[in-house]
Amino acid sequence: MNQRTGTEEGVGAHFALPHAPCLPARPVRDAGFSVTRLEWRLNGEANRLVSLPPDEAYFLMLYLKDAYHCDVAPDGTESETRRFRQGSVCLVDLAHGACIRLFSGLDSLAFQLPRELFREVGEFSAAPKATRLRCRRGEDDDVLRNLGAALLPLFERQGNSHTPVLQHIAIAICAHLLHAYGDHRGQASSSSTQLTVWQEKAAKDFMIDHFADQIPMAAAASAAGVSIRRFIEDFRAVTGQTPQRWLLSYRTARAKQYLGERSFTLAEIATRCGFTDEDHFTKGFRRVTGSTPAAWRARWLH
Repeated sequence: MNQRTGTEEGVGAHFALPHAPCLPARPVRDAGFSVTRLEWRLNGEANRLVSLPPDEAYFLMLYLKDAYHCDVAPDGTESETRRFRQGSVCLVDLAHGACIRLFSGLDSLAFQLPRELFREVGEFSAAPKATRLRCRRGEDDDVLRNLGAALLPLFERQGNSHTPVLQHIAIAICAHLLHAYGDHRGQASSSSTQLTVWQEKAAKDFMIDHFADQIPMAAAASAAGVSIRRFIEDFRAVTGQTPQRWLLSYRTARAKQYLGERSFTLAEIATRCGFTDEDHFTKGFRRVTGSTPAAWRARWLH
């Protein structure tokens, strides 16, 4: 029988933070939801081993600051240590538990999401009724970043005054995960010919690190350790987008951040975000958003 971490208490104890603040809720019917604020510094420790027991649930981590950790296999084998950027997420299936070794401090929101909760949300809302979720490692996710920002003030509220807001945000998180990471094809989708989650992360990390440069896709393929042809085909199979389209969407998202400030001209934003010039910026931005950068800025700053 699977052990259960318990949504009422959150996951703080598994991170050696038994008193970490936790917000529990039952957003739809019986299935629980919890979000725990994890704040930890090394304080002289070289690292810290964290183990989550098996559960009929998913574990979601939203990194509020950069973190470094590796996976630890059941036999004790450790993967290479990887960087997980501020604002990125990890989504892990706890069917067999999970174990990591932290090599940095940690500032994050940790979510305990039972499978039953996704079934309830799928029945309650128009969210897809996926059989399972695709696990993610260090995925850049603007939606979850914004929902996490909306959750942070709730930790300061007294009593249960946060409950209605927490329930709405919990449903929004589950619906987003079903839309963005639902695996509607089931187990058959796991193919040895597709990129692994780590190859996908390596390629995306490379493109993010160099998004302001003119990136040859062959370099991103090399970061993933595959040929350019396989990279383009498998990246699209895994993400639903070509690498070029994914990079354009990322550049557009970064451009929106600059457009929200009055201090940058469109030409400056184009250069900062990897577009060759202002005209290239306008065409690419319109392709993703349906609007020109100038029109988007005018609405945003209105």
